Amino acid sequence: MSLSETELISLRRKLHQIPEIGMEEHETQALLLQVIQAMPQKWLEIKTWKTAIMVHVSGQKHDYTIGYRTDIDALPVTEATGLPYASKHPGKMHACGHDIHMTVAIGILSYFAEHQPATDLTFIFQPAEENASGGKQLYDAGVLGDWLPNEIYGLHDNPQLPAGTIGCRQGTLFAGTCEIHAHFIGKSGHAAFPQAANDMVVAGAAFVTQIQTIVSRNIDPIQSGVVTLGHFAAGTTGNVIAGSAQIDGTIRALTQKNNLKIQQRVRKIAESIAAGFECRLELDLHQGGYYPVENNPQTTASFISYMKNTPEVDYQTTPPAMTGEDFGYLLAKIPGTMFWLGVDSPYSLHSEHLAPNEQAIQKGVSAMIGFILQRQTEIN
Repeated sequence: MSLSETELISLRRKLHQIPEIGMEEHETQALLLQVIQAMPQKWLEIKTWKTAIMVHVSGQKHDYTIGYRTDIDALPVTEATGLPYASKHPGKMHACGHDIHMTVAIGILSYFAEHQPATDLTFIFQPAEENASGGKQLYDAGVLGDWLPNEIYGLHDNPQLPAGTIGCRQGTLFAGTCEIHAHFIGKSGHAAFPQAANDMVVAGAAFVTQIQTIVSRNIDPIQSGVVTLGHFAAGTTGNVIAGSAQIDGTIRALTQKNNLKIQQRVRKIAESIAAGFECRLELDLHQGGYYPVENNPQTTASFISYMKNTPEVDYQTTPPAMTGEDFGYLLAKIPGTMFWLGVDSPYSLHSEHLAPNEQAIQKGVSAMIGFILQRQTEIN
């Protein structure tokens, strides 16, 4: 039989205890494989790639494949929930709710292992969403092969929504992100003789100040963007002129066009600062696979229609968020939809206190099973 709510909650707690950082999810992979291999195997085929797992469910027809993706990694956060099933791995925690994500995926898969779908299904248990663009790595490696979906879905838990509520929207759900790493290299010297040095505190401060004009003066006010510089390191003591400055931050934008435009302006400003202060610049703008999560109009219309018109589902249209998600890379390659699953917690994602309401799990499973069944009738 497909897994019960009690069994799913038990699995979630086991997963919660063994959080692992991206591309190191060996224990997580082993537990997931154990659960998947205990399901009826008549329609299932399993393969792995690094710490990823892919499961293909053979449908009654083989001319179309619906995909479902979950992420499996955790964060370098020390848990402070005090729960009896808290993390057993010091300094690591499922503080972004990927244990909820995995459990919902397992619940959906367990149903279709028992009930052959009308079309083929591909389930992707993806590593390294938090730190290494695992979705991009997996896609670019070509390991999906013939299992590559024609359309794809995935969820993210949301502490601000009631447990089990489904949230979605047409257009962009999450922003695209890009890391900024700027290193200005000048010449250190004695504080009393500034003419013999090249002060990188001043150069770095000029960079920080000028960066603030990008969103306010280069981005359409009706659209959105964020440039945050959260780290500035320069110098060692007050009477020594700093010879280098390291500045790190992030770009967030709701469209890839604006993300690239902001990147271009960051680069131009950094290069002009380096030229003006006659210093050397090492600049790394790293986006990887963290594209905006732009929901496909057709799949999202179908998804929202089902969720709105199903009495058992509590649905909300949600605004876009500036959080990042590498599912955006997959959506740039495969039409599909990402949605929120409410988990009703007073603590935010990435908090050491995050404790999602487990009643959301079965509601998420049931909603997605119902939608996939409905979607298959539309496709056929």
